[in-house]
Amino acid sequence: MTPIQPNKRIVPALTALSFAVAAAIVSQGAFASAFQLSEDTAQGTGRAHAGGPAAPNDCAVVANNPAAMSDFTTSCLTGNVSAINFSAKFSGSGQDVFGQPLTGGNGGDAGTTKAIPSAFYIRPINEQLVLGVGMSAPFGFQTEYNDRWVGRYQGVKTKLQSPALTFAGSWKLNDQLSLGASLIVQRTSATLVQDIDFGAILAGPTGGALLPQEADGQGGLKGDDLSYGFGLGALWKPTANDRFGVNFHSQIDHTLSGNGTFLVPSNLVPLLGGAFVNTKGKADLNTPWFVNLGWWHTVDERFSFGVNASYTNWSSFKTLQIVYDNPKQPTSTQDFSYKSTWFTSVGGDYKLDNQWTLRGGVAWDATPTSDVHRDPKVPDNSRFWLSLGASYQYSANLRIDASFTHLFVNDAKINDISAFKSTLNGAFKVDGNILAVGAQYTF
Repeated sequence: MTPIQPNKRIVPALTALSFAVAAAIVSQGAFASAFQLSEDTAQGTGRAHAGGPAAPNDCAVVANNPAAMSDFTTSCLTGNVSAINFSAKFSGSGQDVFGQPLTGGNGGDAGTTKAIPSAFYIRPINEQLVLGVGMSAPFGFQTEYNDRWVGRYQGVKTKLQSPALTFAGSWKLNDQLSLGASLIVQRTSATLVQDIDFGAILAGPTGGALLPQEADGQGGLKGDDLSYGFGLGALWKPTANDRFGVNFHSQIDHTLSGNGTFLVPSNLVPLLGGAFVNTKGKADLNTPWFVNLGWWHTVDERFSFGVNASYTNWSSFKTLQIVYDNPKQPTSTQDFSYKSTWFTSVGGDYKLDNQWTLRGGVAWDATPTSDVHRDPKVPDNSRFWLSLGASYQYSANLRIDASFTHLFVNDAKINDISAFKSTLNGAFKVDGNILAVGAQYTF
C-alpha cells in the first residue's frame, strides 16, 4: 500500500463528513417546508384549509388564529388524529466519482404512514377575554430506503419531528374586531442515517489501493432542541356574512445538539486521521415564519365558502454552519438556495340538515425545492390537493368530523452529487393521502 501523508488523508475525509452532515440537516429542514404539517383539524382538512384563519366554529384556532377564539362563548375541547401516508419511489441510476455505475437497487418505497395527533382547549374568561392551549405538530417528515440502495451515499433514513405547545389569548375589541396572540414552545428533533463511501474518500491517499464502493461504512446523526416563538392574529367581521382572518407564526430558531455516530471498517480507522469517530456536535436550524390569510363568506343558512393564501418565508434560509466537538472535524458552512412558497385553496361547506354537513376543497401547494438542489432526502415537488369531508352533529354539544385528502405530486427530478462525488440521476414518483378524524365538545 502506498504510504499516506497525514495532510492527504485527513482533508478529504473532513470535507466529505462536513458536507454530508450539512446536506442532511438542511434536507430535513426542507422536508419541514415541503411537507409542512397543517393537519391539526379534520374539519379544516376537509375543505383543503379554505378560509383558514377566518373559518368559524373550529377549536383548532388556538394554533391557527388565536383571535378567532373570541367566537366561543362556552368552553371547547377538541381532539384530532391525522393519518398521513405518502409514497416515494425512485427510478434512475448513478455513477461514482470515477464514472462507474453505482451498485444497488431503487430503494423501495421510501414513504411511510404516520399518525399525527392534536388537541385544543378554549375557555372564555369574560365577554372580552378568551384563553386557549393546544398541542400540534407544525413540522414533521420521514423517509427510509432499503439497505444498499443506489442512492445510499445521499441518504438512507431521514426523520424530523417538531411537536409544539401553544398558549393563546384573544381580546374582543368590539363585535367586528378581535385580536389574538400566542406563545409557542417547539421541540425539534432530527435523525439522519446514510452510507459513507470510504473507498472514494481514500482512493487518492491510498494510490488506488481502495476504490469507490469497495469500503462502505455508515454515519448517523441525532440531535434535538427546545425553543420558543410567538403568533399574532386578527379577526374582522365587516358584515354579518363575511369574516376576514390573518395569522402570523414567527420564525423559531433552534440549535440542534446531539451525537454523531459512525460505523467504520476496522482496517480503515488508522487511515482517517481521527475523523469519523463518535462525537458531539451542534447546528443552527431555524423553522421559517409564515402568515395565513383567509376569507369566509356565508351565502345562506346551508352554503358557505372560503379562500386561503399562506406564505412561508423559506427564502430566509440560506446557509448552515456545523460545529463539532471533535477538533479533527472543523466547523463547516454550506450555502443553499430555497425559495419562499405559497399555499392557496378554495372550498366550502354545505349543510344537509341539522346533523350532517358536507365539505370539499382544492389547493395548490408549492415546494421550496428545485431540480438543481433536490436530493433523495427531499423527494418532493409542488402538488395539488383534492379534499372531501363531513361533520355529524351527534348532540347539541358534540360534533364528529372526518376528512380525506389526496395529494397529486409532480414527479421530482433529481441530478444530485453526493459528498463523495457520486451522482444520482433520475426521478421520484410521489403521492400522498391524508385521513383525518376528530371530535369537538362544547360545555
